[in-house]
Amino acid sequence: MSRRALEQVVVATANVGKLREIRAALEGLGVQVIDRRQAGLEGEPEETGTCYLANALAKARWALEQSGLPSLGEDSGLEVDALGGEPGVHSSRFLGSEASDADRNEEILRRLGTRATSERGARYRCVVALCWPQGGELVTSGACEGRIATEPRGTAGFGYDPIFELPELGVTMAQLTLQEKSKVSHRGQALRRLVELLRRLGPREAFAEQGGTEEDG
Repeated sequence: MSRRALEQVVVATANVGKLREIRAALEGLGVQVIDRRQAGLEGEPEETGTCYLANALAKARWALEQSGLPSLGEDSGLEVDALGGEPGVHSSRFLGSEASDADRNEEILRRLGTRATSERGARYRCVVALCWPQGGELVTSGACEGRIATEPRGTAGFGYDPIFELPELGVTMAQLTLQEKSKVSHRGQALRRLVELLRRLGPREAFAEQGGTEEDG
């Protein structure tokens, strides 16, 4: 893909951790990633969708409408089997807007109590949407299977990372470096697929002529 294909992207997030991961993923494309503050976006996008896809698209379209630039929206969540899939799409708002990451992690651990390892299954899911001013849209997704640890471990990452354990590695997501995390995480998978699609589609103008939404298979 030529450098002209995608020169700037506005990311519709205020989450510093997500922004760091998105910038790292798009680095190889030579794309300048602009956050909401740099783009001068006002207010916040509404996250009223009932699924990750709806929220990711809503965020991207909101940023596009305000900035007029290609815009990326991301929505993700933690699904805990023993809690019926909660907090799911409400992960960032679990316990309300005033709750901290530590508060949310503590509540998940409290609800699971002393459940056995076999009953602590969980997964991270992520959907990424990229929208162009000309009307084209790309959507990719990723998922990472794991389980809920019995206590928080690690200081890297953010959100539920300290309690999300990767059984095959024997560590939590918060014990991985940014590079290690990108190889296995739900967001890393979705972003890699996005980059692959961008490279395959070529110049922005060629894709924009297609219209509609292109999803990874």
